[in-house]
Amino acid sequence: MSIVWKGVFPAVTTKFTDDDELDFDAFDANIEAQIQAGANGIILGGSLGEASVLTDEEKIALLEHTVKVVAKRVYVVLNIAEQTTKAALQCAKNAAKYGADGLMMLPPLRYKADEEETVKYFADVAKSTKLPIMIYNNPFDYKIEVTLDMFEQLSAYKNIQAVKESTRDVSNVTRMINRFGNRFAIMTGVDTLALESLFMGADGWVAGLVDAFPKETVAVYRLAKAERMKEALAIYRWFLPVLELDIHPKLVQYIKLAESVTGLGTETVRLPRLKITGEERDRVLGIIKHAVKHRPELPAGSWGVEVEAEVDVTGVS
Repeated sequence: MSIVWKGVFPAVTTKFTDDDELDFDAFDANIEAQIQAGANGIILGGSLGEASVLTDEEKIALLEHTVKVVAKRVYVVLNIAEQTTKAALQCAKNAAKYGADGLMMLPPLRYKADEEETVKYFADVAKSTKLPIMIYNNPFDYKIEVTLDMFEQLSAYKNIQAVKESTRDVSNVTRMINRFGNRFAIMTGVDTLALESLFMGADGWVAGLVDAFPKETVAVYRLAKAERMKEALAIYRWFLPVLELDIHPKLVQYIKLAESVTGLGTETVRLPRLKITGEERDRVLGIIKHAVKHRPELPAGSWGVEVEAEVDVTGVS
């Protein structure tokens, strides 16, 4: 089993009904929009997926359902965001059992593990599974940085293949390439640094606002990789005010609001999160509606499944 870590991988939101159950109808509509726009993989249970409030049973149900809906058209990647190695190992086991093509892994949550503990945590999971793994490196939000020296140690594990680069230091893309060449695929993980990171050599984009604007996200990626810089930059400049919703503590509520405006989801979140109201809601809605009103015309061939994608899903099981 392998994953080509290139292209756009939406970190999808988890949809809920008003009765606080998984809303598969709304979820399916969004997934189909991502695939039709030309996404290359779907990431479940990330920060945007409200992983911290999902039960293990819900994660399994979501994974099984997604695998069925996707039907090998793109990759399905399950995030591991756990407090203990025991729980992470079980999550990896469930991922393989219920059809995931790969894993995204955060360092241990809550406890601020040191370098040795963090490396062992990743290594223990890597040794336990054949699934390919992308390390999620986000010290800004999760307080543990996976340093270059740590990646050097992790390079011993062949199924640790990629990094979601979310350090918010775009120079880290160059540092990774200088140190490791193409040993690790680099997926930019911060929407507001996406184009800059792609210009620096990132292989793909784990995106957030793609949930509401799939075609535009894919277009920015494909144009950048085709070195059509002026066209990519024009779309990106239009996009940036919306992309900044991805770097706010309420990114889940903001992006779900954007999904509702573009017809690709609902605002419903799971407690303790609440829908935004008042002046905050008006401000965010203003940003989203302005973007929708001034949506740019996308160059022909810059998005869509009819364009040959950079992801090869043949042989994925």
